[in-house]
Amino acid sequence: MSQKAFDVAALGELLIDFTQNGLSQQGNNLFEANPGGAPCNVLAMLRKLDKRCAFIGKVGQDAFGHQLAQVVQEAGIDTRALRFDPEIPTTLAIVQTLPGGDRDFSFYRKPGADANLTVSDLDQALLQDCRIFHFGTLSLTGEPCRTATQTAVRLARASGALISFDPNLREPLWNSLEEARAQIAWGLSQCDILKIADNELAFMTGQQDFAQGAAILQRQYPNIRLLNVTAGAAGSYAFYGSLHTFQPGCTLGGVIETTGAGDTFCASVLNFVLEHGLDGLTVQDLNQMLRFANAAAYLVTTKKGAIRSMPERETVEDTIRREEQRHNIL
Repeated sequence: MSQKAFDVAALGELLIDFTQNGLSQQGNNLFEANPGGAPCNVLAMLRKLDKRCAFIGKVGQDAFGHQLAQVVQEAGIDTRALRFDPEIPTTLAIVQTLPGGDRDFSFYRKPGADANLTVSDLDQALLQDCRIFHFGTLSLTGEPCRTATQTAVRLARASGALISFDPNLREPLWNSLEEARAQIAWGLSQCDILKIADNELAFMTGQQDFAQGAAILQRQYPNIRLLNVTAGAAGSYAFYGSLHTFQPGCTLGGVIETTGAGDTFCASVLNFVLEHGLDGLTVQDLNQMLRFANAAAYLVTTKKGAIRSMPERETVEDTIRREEQRHNIL
């Protein structure tokens, strides 16, 4: 990949995740306002790995919007392409933690500023100056953001960028599951690098078997050069041409909730691609990539929120060593 000003540019939602944080003295639920949004979560982890990142999106011209802008800037992410909507408020999400650490989402997004990103809001020079362009489906749920996303993908690819896609299916945000399936299919048709969760793989292929589901996607979308499937705490799989491999998740304990885990995994994969490329990868390369991504994702689950919870490289590497030592002892 030729020299560009940014390693990764990501487009999509930037929002407040209200996460449960105990009870008040009166017995009412307390919620912590955590900065979030999958694309910025990805960039926040990449910044921990010293990659140059830029965010493209829109927040409201309100207190939450300015709070988010400050947090993103503090993370070292370039915000020249962040827009403020004077009329539509910043999107909010209520995150309820379920037993085992998984989550249930409720969104305040009709309207929401992130979904009002337009083609005219795009920074075309930035899109032509990144090595990887990353996006998900929350920016494909409706107009005008859908057209803005499609335009951004086209501009980035035309400039030689690799395209990264994470379906990040949030069913409550879609008018119908048929529409969600169609838009995910479009994203699959555009990307070089895919991170897809186990439930999303089943949603798109009807297969519970990961290898069979991945094989279906590889046949339908030959543009996908690196396909990774995350399976929660169980671990993750990588499919690269005829090669495939699995690495188990970390079992060190202390999981609080899983917000941002998939985004951290995705960022770690993109970091590996930036440092090693996409050509001639071996099973050993894929295993190294998955071990780091699994450990990083695990560490995020031991804290609340995402953008401000990303681990340093040294912490991830130490976690890998501790996990290996634990299994050697066992």
